[in-house]
Amino acid sequence: MKKVAFYTLGCRLNFSETSALRRDFKGRKFIVTGFDQKADIYVINTCSVTQDANKDCRKMVRRALRTNPNAFVAVTGCYAQLEPKEIAEIEGVSAVLGAKDKFHLFDLVESFDKKPNPVIFHTDVNEAVDFHHAFSSGDRTRAFLKVQDGCDYKCSFCTIPLARGVSRSPEITEIIKNAEKAVSEGFKEIVVTGVNAGDFGKQHGESFLQLLRALDEMTEIERIRVSSIEPNLLHDDIIRFAADSRAIQPHFHIPLQSGSDAMLKFMRRRYNCKLYRDRISLIRKKIPHACIGVDVITGHPGESKQYFEESKKFIDELPVSYLHVFTYSERPNTRALSLKPVIPVPERKKRTAILRRLSAKKRYDFNHRFQNDSRLVLFEEEERDGFIHGWTDNYIRVAVPYSSSLANSIVKCQLGNLNRSAVFAGKIVSKHRKINQRAWAMHV
Repeated sequence: MKKVAFYTLGCRLNFSETSALRRDFKGRKFIVTGFDQKADIYVINTCSVTQDANKDCRKMVRRALRTNPNAFVAVTGCYAQLEPKEIAEIEGVSAVLGAKDKFHLFDLVESFDKKPNPVIFHTDVNEAVDFHHAFSSGDRTRAFLKVQDGCDYKCSFCTIPLARGVSRSPEITEIIKNAEKAVSEGFKEIVVTGVNAGDFGKQHGESFLQLLRALDEMTEIERIRVSSIEPNLLHDDIIRFAADSRAIQPHFHIPLQSGSDAMLKFMRRRYNCKLYRDRISLIRKKIPHACIGVDVITGHPGESKQYFEESKKFIDELPVSYLHVFTYSERPNTRALSLKPVIPVPERKKRTAILRRLSAKKRYDFNHRFQNDSRLVLFEEEERDGFIHGWTDNYIRVAVPYSSSLANSIVKCQLGNLNRSAVFAGKIVSKHRKINQRAWAMHV
């Protein structure tokens, strides 16, 4: 029996798809091992978001071949779709599989013996119209459930439509079946994810709200979290439903990218600052204790000092909880390459540092609001320096002295002191089984 190892670069959706590939190999009696262990096959699932895609891919190929020089190395994912020939030139790669072919490895490869010359399986991205179900199983407490793939948006900085094709999703009944599989494996929390998850359902006359309602009716699921949703797709009725739902957690991650209307136009985003502010205001009104995360890009072409200051001021005034700040990176075949002025890389990094400091302040201020409160925490399995960590319903990190009985359990904790890493020391109040978490949140 051959051994296979996997490595994932990029987003949560990539992790869920790697897990689907892993299950496929397991079902065919392969032994799955760690990437640093000797394996006969190494599968590297790549990302294309930044310029580092090539460097990261080469690094992982070399790492695999140091462990076993005779291994079969397959590279798939977004980077494989965009630059298959470039990947094939990496010494030691046996196979490259694009967007349409990555889930057909067993149909395309006759044997997993090391190839003297790499084989490329690549078709036009417009042929990637099928939806492949997936959910990840990383920490064994949360399952990242894929509900949508591809994107019809044409944002100036993004290669995802070129790498994954058009927006597509299955019917709700199929998603429910996949969620049931995840629950049967013991996951307490389902994280709904996709390239543009809020775009779910339009091919079948369904909607993202209908999907959330259907998942919320599954009483076996104790927690539901939405990984990310575009502000123009986060309609008021979704926010109102989340406020009253049984299992949806009070946590929203809403990409902004810039707090300047001029920059949003440059970026080809589908909203303005007023719409974004209105969404945040409604969340704060309906779910005051909600955690709100924001994606921001710094140094995009055209971002003058004035526009950056506008963006920083807008974000500073928003009642949000943390930022994910990305430094703009040139990507081939994107509109951003034609925009001026080009911001020097040192200035981009300087702006990133400024916003990350703002993020740290917002995270501390948000967490500090809940000091001495009691909240429900889902603990992970891993022990770190004698502690076990978990997340509250509203996405606050908590640590308590390690006990194996806490792993994958939802426990009521009192939040104590807050350290520099924005982690609370927790004190266990009591254990709970299945509960109405929304009712508990409103109670506290």
